[in-house]
Amino acid sequence: METVTIPKKEYERLKSQAEIDVGLLKQFLESFKDIKEGRIRRVK
Repeated sequence: METVTIPKKEYERLKSQAEIDVGLLKQFLESFKDIKEGRIRRVK
């Protein structure tokens, strides 16, 4: 395994972005389940 040194600010930004990405993925999965189970309605 290789070690890479980055500034703390960059590390915190990347960590925060990863948490957001996981949150979005969970939201997409829940939405997909709702669509599959027909729990959606069309909004005009």
